[in-house]
Amino acid sequence: MPPVPALLSALLLVLVQALVGCGGGGGAGTGAGAATSATAPADPGSQTSAPEPLATPAAEPSSAGPEVPHTDGEPGRALLSIPRLGMEGLPVVPYRGWTDDAPGTEIQDGGVAASPFGPRGGTGPGGIGNYQVTAHRLSSTQAFLDLPRLRAGDLVHVDVGSRRLTYEVTRTRITSFREPALLRAQRAAVPGRPGVAATRAMITLSTCRTPEDRAEGNTWSDRFGNPEHRIDKIGVLRNVTRLP
Repeated sequence: MPPVPALLSALLLVLVQALVGCGGGGGAGTGAGAATSATAPADPGSQTSAPEPLATPAAEPSSAGPEVPHTDGEPGRALLSIPRLGMEGLPVVPYRGWTDDAPGTEIQDGGVAASPFGPRGGTGPGGIGNYQVTAHRLSSTQAFLDLPRLRAGDLVHVDVGSRRLTYEVTRTRITSFREPALLRAQRAAVPGRPGVAATRAMITLSTCRTPEDRAEGNTWSDRFGNPEHRIDKIGVLRNVTRLP
């Protein structure tokens, strides 16, 4: 029988060889040994490296939506230019009232445009709501003679103080002076939609439809000589810039 120390040395040698065979990265390994190979995922609880930083959460979209161009809407004198019509610098005079009332008609009779404001009027230039501008088509200086030629996409410039407000025409409406509902729609904060809260700066350019009414045999007129129908060009403010 070999001496005890020699026997223990032999047993230790066999045990060391067995351990090297299970833990070596190059061995194929089977059974439980495969689960501890170098390619196996590490135990999360045993990681010592710093955790990855958390991703920054995306900002929530603003419920207010994108900011739209506008001014404070203070009523004031302005100059109106419409490139398609060759119009440059038509004075627009503000007054407290409503479209084509006695004071408004008197201003238009002077050859310029009128802009009503107040409870029954509209906002001032560039304000959120309906900036209303009226002028004669046939009498005086015929300021709005060619207004019916405006089409969607045409630009309208309003110069007030040191700023130029640029509106884009979007559509046409016809208003009857004999239909209260249509008059309310013309004067609404959102043109054509009474009772709807305004969120954009808009414009209504309005003039008489006298030639068309007369051609259709409609000779009605109010006490100021206005025919039944008005032609309204509606636009939206697209830009506010500083004048040179």
